[in-house]
Amino acid sequence: MRLDLSKIIETPGASVPFSASIDLSDLLFGTCYPVSEPVLASGVVRNTAGVLVMTGRITTTIHGVCDRCAADFDRHEDIPIDVVLVTELSNEENEDEWVFPLEGDSADLEDIIRTVFVLNMDSKLLCKEDCAGLCCRCGKNLNDGPCGCQKELDPRFAALRQLLDK
Repeated sequence: MRLDLSKIIETPGASVPFSASIDLSDLLFGTCYPVSEPVLASGVVRNTAGVLVMTGRITTTIHGVCDRCAADFDRHEDIPIDVVLVTELSNEENEDEWVFPLEGDSADLEDIIRTVFVLNMDSKLLCKEDCAGLCCRCGKNLNDGPCGCQKELDPRFAALRQLLDK
């Protein structure tokens, strides 16, 4: 999907709004494909003193399996877009992941949205930020409360434990 920017490239202060729906169902995170719904992106590209700045939001719902507790979850994602569009890259060796080249007078919206989405995803899919995971002994989901397992005593402290028992 192309976004025509020919009207604002040479006009400081000008802007072009954008809105797109992208299919990212082919993205594999770990062992699952968590994006089954369209990813919606909207915002504006502004020519700020000759620099094209794209700002906006990406929204979708993630359907995944938690990497800590193995529970299925649905989570709304709202990711900010804040990238710079350039006519040519000055030094490709030190390429910034938030700078995207224009192809002629247009930007590849799908490439930009896909890149911003992937770079903002966590390396682990979690049902919630403070997921407690599973008990390593009994397998109970610790998000539902503590399990009944006794902590294993470090054998180096066995002699001290005998003193407490007396």
